[in-house]
Amino acid sequence: MGREFREFEVDENNSKVLSFLLYYFNGCRYAEQVFPDEDYKIHKNLLLVGEPGTGKTMLMQIFSDYLRLTHNPNTFENLSVTQMMNYYKMNGHIDRHTFNEGQSKGFKPEPFNICLNDIGLETENQKSYGTSLNSVIDEFLYARYEIYQQFGKMYHITSNLDAEEFKKRFADRLVDRFKSFNLIPLTGNSRRK
Repeated sequence: MGREFREFEVDENNSKVLSFLLYYFNGCRYAEQVFPDEDYKIHKNLLLVGEPGTGKTMLMQIFSDYLRLTHNPNTFENLSVTQMMNYYKMNGHIDRHTFNEGQSKGFKPEPFNICLNDIGLETENQKSYGTSLNSVIDEFLYARYEIYQQFGKMYHITSNLDAEEFKKRFADRLVDRFKSFNLIPLTGNSRRK
């Protein structure tokens, strides 16, 4: 299945977010001044939240492509929750999306920057061979936080959940780790046609 290539419309709901992301991904401290009332930092991960269809995933796809094409060291891989769940169902682990030790001998991790799209989908409540897929998401988040601390590899997230829903969905230990994120709301109506 190919990616959908539609035009991304810049408007009052996303123009400041676009400015922030452009500065952020290029390591420019001006990013921290785009939203002066927020405590956004360029060393933190990104958590884009908003209603379905507001452009969170598409924005991250655009920036992933931009960073790759410009050979920016902040480049990241986009991964949907559905892709990760399918990988887990087929392989019984998510190493490829966490430490990426693969076939290496001596457990030599080769983690990379990543963006997990659509955390909070109803499909996370499913089970695979008795394992709750919610626990797979939790395992991913624990591992990626450790990778962020040890290797400085970023992990970004998009979600339709709001702050209160995050607190309900995730255990206290995980909620505390969300402090390592810039929580960026994307507002407006659905852009899907």
